[in-house]
Amino acid sequence: MYHDGGGLYLRVKPNGGKFWVLRYTLHGKAREMGLGAFPTASLSDARTKASEWKKLLAEGKDPISARAKGKAKDKQTKDNEKTFKDCAEAYIDAHKSGWRNSKHAQQWSNTLEAYVYPFFETVPVQDIDVSLVMNVLEQRKADFGKGKTFWTARAETASRLRGRIELILDWAAARGYRTGENPARWRGHLENLLPHRAKVRRIVHQPALPYEKIGEFSDALKEQDGMAAKVLWFTILTACRTSEAIGATWQEIDLDRKLWVIPEIRIKAGREQRVPLSDAAIKLLRDIRGKEKVSPTAWIFAGRKRGRPLSNMAMLVLLKRMKRTDITVHGFRSSFRDWAAEQTNFPREVAEAALAHAVDDKVEAAYRRGDLFEKRRQLMDAWARYCAAPSIKEKSNVTSLRRVNKSGA
Repeated sequence: MYHDGGGLYLRVKPNGGKFWVLRYTLHGKAREMGLGAFPTASLSDARTKASEWKKLLAEGKDPISARAKGKAKDKQTKDNEKTFKDCAEAYIDAHKSGWRNSKHAQQWSNTLEAYVYPFFETVPVQDIDVSLVMNVLEQRKADFGKGKTFWTARAETASRLRGRIELILDWAAARGYRTGENPARWRGHLENLLPHRAKVRRIVHQPALPYEKIGEFSDALKEQDGMAAKVLWFTILTACRTSEAIGATWQEIDLDRKLWVIPEIRIKAGREQRVPLSDAAIKLLRDIRGKEKVSPTAWIFAGRKRGRPLSNMAMLVLLKRMKRTDITVHGFRSSFRDWAAEQTNFPREVAEAALAHAVDDKVEAAYRRGDLFEKRRQLMDAWARYCAAPSIKEKSNVTSLRRVNKSGA
């Protein structure tokens, strides 16, 4: 330790490193404060710093504590300069591991890039206010239509995006990057400035085949070759979604128990779905598998590219080839739902469970522990018979009970 005077020392370590330190006593305790390394900090620099800190010491203040508070204040200032995009990217990175698939994270990034960043990409997150959020939700584009805003033309997307902005701003507040009310909050806030989504959203129903014609369509489908026809038939029999069918692997299937278990990561409702398989569905699967052993992780409906499932456009292309552009694959779920409601006595909740629809009523959802599996098995067996037996459906189910006399009249 080499003393320069006034508590300033040059400390030389065994490895040759040299550092300036200020030694002082406060409230009876000896303390030592680093002032930088030599020669980066010269003797003149060290003397100047020591003089400044000793002024605080003369006022009864601790120089080390004062410097720590200054650093914290500088960090807070730097944090307040974080932009909305900084926080958005940090939020996505923090939560993407908990999302069901990578596409979800990509959807967040894409919608923010398309609709939000043009308005406040580089704006400090602390400065995001109601007017900026409204600029996003009320933006106008040519493809929205004349006189239409983002909120009125794309109500579903705009509402989802508003929720994402709200979550990002809440995250920023929890991190200490902003204070005050969340300007993207809906309840008691933006609901006073915008019409409710349900009032502006135009519900588009998927073109569906009337259930009375499902048998006729099934006959035409059986004449088609290729994997697309097989997966479409499987989709109809199970009333599942396109992505659930084409993404099915053999490890999800139990042929002996006539069961298909779709993992929660592939279900829209976010929970595992047990699907009862009818005899027709089992026959289809056995025909595809044949007698050869298959890998449990192999796709059931394999595409042309090795190691890839069938494209999600394959069934749509098949419908076009069949000259059935008047219907969609998703529409067969509506056909099934209409048939179940109008032609069977199965309770509504059984049909909804077969479609893997989430229960809207939170109280009902809390008390419903089972998945109505056995009742759904009966329903799906009846649906398979209906699809495969058009001649039966064409007959009237009304029997005349009028009296017949001896003459047969």
